[in-house]
Amino acid sequence: MEHLEGTVENIIFHNTDNGFVVFKLKPANENGTVAVVGNMLVPLVGEQLELTGEWAEHARFGRQFKAASFKKVAPASVKGIERFLASGAIKGIGPAMAARLVKQFGLDTLKIIEEKPKRLQEIEGIGKKKAEAIHEAYSQQSEMHEVMLFLEMNGVTGAYAGKIFTQYGFLAISVLQENPYRLAQEVQGIGFRTADQIAMSLGLERNHEERITAGIDFALLQISQAGHCCVPEETLVQEAAKLLLVDPIDVARHLSFLIQESRLCVEDFHGMTLIYPRHLYYAEKRVAERLLRLKDRATQAPDDDLPAIVDGWEKQSGITLAAAQREAVLSSLLHGVLVLTGGPGTGKTTVVRGMLDVLENQGFKLLLGAPTGRAAKRLSEATDREAMTVHRLLESTGGVEGAPLFMRNENEPLDAEVVIIDEVSMMDISLMNSFLQAIPDGCRVILVGDVDQLPAVGPGSVLKDIIRSTTVPVVRLTEVFRQAGESMIVMNAHQINRGMLPDFKSSKDFQFLEISDSDAVADAIVELCHEQLPKEGFNVSYDVQVLAPMHRLVCGVENLNKLLQQALNPEREGKASISGANQVLREGDKIMQMKNNYTKGVYNGDIGFITGIQNGRVAVRYPEQNVIYERGEIDELHLAYAMSVHKSQGSEYPVVIMPLISGHHIMLQRNLLYTAVTRAKERVVLLGSKAALNTALSNDRTKRRYSLLAERLRGEEL
Repeated sequence: MEHLEGTVENIIFHNTDNGFVVFKLKPANENGTVAVVGNMLVPLVGEQLELTGEWAEHARFGRQFKAASFKKVAPASVKGIERFLASGAIKGIGPAMAARLVKQFGLDTLKIIEEKPKRLQEIEGIGKKKAEAIHEAYSQQSEMHEVMLFLEMNGVTGAYAGKIFTQYGFLAISVLQENPYRLAQEVQGIGFRTADQIAMSLGLERNHEERITAGIDFALLQISQAGHCCVPEETLVQEAAKLLLVDPIDVARHLSFLIQESRLCVEDFHGMTLIYPRHLYYAEKRVAERLLRLKDRATQAPDDDLPAIVDGWEKQSGITLAAAQREAVLSSLLHGVLVLTGGPGTGKTTVVRGMLDVLENQGFKLLLGAPTGRAAKRLSEATDREAMTVHRLLESTGGVEGAPLFMRNENEPLDAEVVIIDEVSMMDISLMNSFLQAIPDGCRVILVGDVDQLPAVGPGSVLKDIIRSTTVPVVRLTEVFRQAGESMIVMNAHQINRGMLPDFKSSKDFQFLEISDSDAVADAIVELCHEQLPKEGFNVSYDVQVLAPMHRLVCGVENLNKLLQQALNPEREGKASISGANQVLREGDKIMQMKNNYTKGVYNGDIGFITGIQNGRVAVRYPEQNVIYERGEIDELHLAYAMSVHKSQGSEYPVVIMPLISGHHIMLQRNLLYTAVTRAKERVVLLGSKAALNTALSNDRTKRRYSLLAERLRGEEL
């Protein structure tokens, strides 16, 4: 191993996801700079480092020093101290102030800041409060370096030091020593595996109680991320034991203790013990309780002759409703809670318009919403009324992922007498709980969605379970109203939903390009987006969406995004870019927000375009607002030329392109293909093998999610 000492000149690149950093170092007693790469806490410009590592020759970037470990040392020269302070390392000190400090105190400057902060008041522009603030900021830097050193000494990259110190301050090391698993619960970006690595390096026993508790919590989290609200006890024990590499008996014993301590919630259902995380247990119970309460407490319509109201609307609008459609409009006047479900072309939009008109005519105050911004926009366009996301309805004002803070709740309910929510199949149990808690007694709730689409990404199958319970009025529209000259998309969607082969020959609107090789499929998708569709007048950025069943493989989301970015928004001189986790983002790129950010007001699945990149900050234009992302936040953004079918729910695009290859067989299900096809308005292009298509059509075994919402609604004894 070789040693290198010098001063940090500038930071070239920093990946916040894995802590990889590239910077220029000016070696001591040498001219020029050298490139240093490694996984570490990003250094500050002007800091002096002692590095241990090896020299390497990079094929593209030339000679580099690959740092294996490093130590920060105090600047030894007046010039070095001034450069360090001027870099912004210490809050409250800029270049001008740094120059004045060094001129006054010379080599003793840092010692004065740390040990004799009162003397800082000798400098013009520094009063008592500012002197104390500078001392505090410098002390925090020292403490963070201690945290970083502690992590490095225990075999964990110091890249996590900043996040840990931000959370715990001077208590960070004691938290790490006492219970490192707190990090997985309390520090964003640090999960169980990282916390476990720290715990193991600190010598914690493999079957320590805190470790088993954290392993059970993590196993439950993974299970909920797979869509379940609860899980059989045996399954949880096996999953946690496999994760922790401990005896299942130890896990089962500790699980019983956690249940006795009410740390986890349990239901006994037909002899099966189901384990819940506490928040999902109470969310499921409250959803059932609230639906049953609202169902029976609706404010009655002023007019008694409800059928005459519907007759009057038909006459006024010139629309003759089919029997099921008429039943739905009439039911909106009768019931406190109503579910309207049906596939494309069955007239859900017509029914919702009719509901809105008759309810407004009866003097009801209405609100409209949908789970995503794109779905809310579609609802607004279809009804000529304002619609907003459920998050905006509930006035989210901040919070962290999974724990939003809503201003609208049981204490501050929505100001409405009827609330209609579209695309309810996308709502998980937690969001439905927050929504229903904000509904005042007497208010009607109308839930609209296609139950045959994919369920929500989060835990629960809320719409399906409500329908399955048979305790809430449901109107299912099944008759397809196809008009002359209408696209084949609607007819083929219903064919797919019945497991039948779509019609590829009658219209250009629905195509299947049979290509057996995955690479050739990927190339054909790029050709369609780059050459063919633009020639037909489509704006690919706005009109075309590539949907893939999986993220991996040649025809997965990740690779297709790279290929499409290269074709549609290539690198060129003068176009700014920034590197993130496994991707490069450029000005002009189509991107997607990947997690709920309640502070910025952007949510999982929102689509925007990068309008600028400067000094590590990324500017994104969304349909409703412009948002700035700091360097540490860019991992919230992913390229969106291609996206998963799940992420497309609630949206419509003129053109949908979808690969169907045998390598994606795990995800090829009928409801996934049906959901993808129903996103298109004008054209569907499927590319791949007939075998993969037949796999999707024949696989109707939708995975049952563990949930007791339907049973709770039915009042079954649990």
